[in-house]
Amino acid sequence: MRRFGVSACLLGLSLMASPAAAESVSLVYPPNGHETTAAQIFLIGTADSTVSVNGTTIQQSAQGHFAPSFPLQLGENRFTIQTGEATMTLTVIRRPVEVLPTGVTFAPNSLQPTQDLERLPGESICLSAIAPPHSTVTARLSGQTFTLPPQPSTAQLPSNAAILTAQNDPIPRTTTHYQTCLTAEQPGDLGQPTYTLTRSGETLQAAAPGAIAILNPDQRQVIEVTAASGTARTGPSTTYSRLTPLPTGTRATVTGREGNWLRLDYGAWINADETRVLPGATAPPAMIRSLSGQPVTGGTEIVFPLTAPVPVTVTQGDDTFALTLHNAIAQTDTIWLDDSPLIRRLDWQQVNPTTIAYTFHLKTAQQWGYDLRYEGSSLHLLLRHPPQISGEQLQGLRIVLDPGHGGAELGARGPDGTPEKEVNLAVSRQLKQALEARGATVLMTRTADVDLGLRDRMDYIAQQQPDLALSIHYNALPDNGDAENTAGIGMFWYHPQAHDLAVFLHNYLVTELDRPSYGVFWNNLALTRPQMAPTILMELGFMINPEEFEWVMNPQAQTQLAQAIAAGLTQWVQQASQP
Repeated sequence: MRRFGVSACLLGLSLMASPAAAESVSLVYPPNGHETTAAQIFLIGTADSTVSVNGTTIQQSAQGHFAPSFPLQLGENRFTIQTGEATMTLTVIRRPVEVLPTGVTFAPNSLQPTQDLERLPGESICLSAIAPPHSTVTARLSGQTFTLPPQPSTAQLPSNAAILTAQNDPIPRTTTHYQTCLTAEQPGDLGQPTYTLTRSGETLQAAAPGAIAILNPDQRQVIEVTAASGTARTGPSTTYSRLTPLPTGTRATVTGREGNWLRLDYGAWINADETRVLPGATAPPAMIRSLSGQPVTGGTEIVFPLTAPVPVTVTQGDDTFALTLHNAIAQTDTIWLDDSPLIRRLDWQQVNPTTIAYTFHLKTAQQWGYDLRYEGSSLHLLLRHPPQISGEQLQGLRIVLDPGHGGAELGARGPDGTPEKEVNLAVSRQLKQALEARGATVLMTRTADVDLGLRDRMDYIAQQQPDLALSIHYNALPDNGDAENTAGIGMFWYHPQAHDLAVFLHNYLVTELDRPSYGVFWNNLALTRPQMAPTILMELGFMINPEEFEWVMNPQAQTQLAQAIAAGLTQWVQQASQP
């Protein structure tokens, strides 16, 4: 499945013997010529008779589906797939995780910086390269030569998807890393480092792709967030973790840059494409005095009047909601906050000279969503109240269902080629009926086989402001997974307000339907990130598991699944909506 590293457009290969023999086999994954760094590969397909791979008969389900895994050697791996008199050859290429430099050469893309780098005076800047063992490596920068000694061995981390196959242990590096770190005190352009490698009497010189500059601390740029939700991260690329999104209009000072990524004064990084520069602006700490909270439809809205819009951080606890304002100083003597169906008390503290923490103590452990926006320089925080339901069903509850994928985006594919998008929609339609029978109002992001982007789905949830949002999916694995022996119900959540729902529904479905458990995962998937309501992504089974796929496609099982989700959701809502 695309979101876990398996292509959403799996190419099928098929073979058929002569009409008299009538044996046929369809291979859905991998496509011929597939390239991977995994140490093994699974072959997903179906046949109407016995299948052998490289002369060995493989296991098949009652309906002929198969998903065996085979080890891969580095380089080209050839598989001969046979059924009856028909034969097909498949090639899979395994690439190394690390490219080891040999002779007198640097490893590709190892010379730092790989993109233009800007730092403040006095900050540490590291020059590094990967070269063969027993080399002498130096770097020349701004007229000075620096020796890069070999560093103690470190581990390489696998991708985040490795946790999905329980293979996320650090991987020992086999390359030799050469590095030194320096500081520069004066603003200016230092240029591109030129690296020299000497080994066995031979010498090689190469320049790093990126140049280094030292910022003038008195001339730092001020930016304003222009994106609807500025993506703040812990580092300068999309591989770094997300932080609380920055509302449109947020202002901050730039304290560093790597390529197109800006480091902001409170520590987060943001892509420059989501901002605009405010020429000549400065950003002294904002001031805040009084603030107030008033009831609105479905929630309580708290207004923080600031002299300028500042970066924010949200932290949710079991019965607390904490909002941190960065680059802000309190001049507060009075707060107006009447009794609320949700808020028991608000406490605040100036935790350091430019950071204010506001902690809302809530009357219920379950939180039902929030929203943040700037209107001018005033920050508006909406804390949503528990839904008002009547009786023992779901009367009064509004739910968004999101059938995953659609249109050109197929999702995972079963052994017979059935795309995940079709099953997602079929089960979502049945779930909609089951929820409506219990009194809920149900909205769907798509009701037909149409293309629908992730941003469109997220925006739809924000616009509809439901009480709950469920994204419906079926699962697959990265190449190094075990498709034959991995099955079950999985739940994915991001905001703490969705955790209890994910755990409850996971346990309920596993127990009531007697299904295997795949697990409950925190994951910053696009369809777990909407904060307006508790939102989860459900992986209801594995499309690529031969046995489970038969359960996934069984119409009676689909009806039972939809009914079980509706029943479990009803039970959870009844419990969670109580004070």
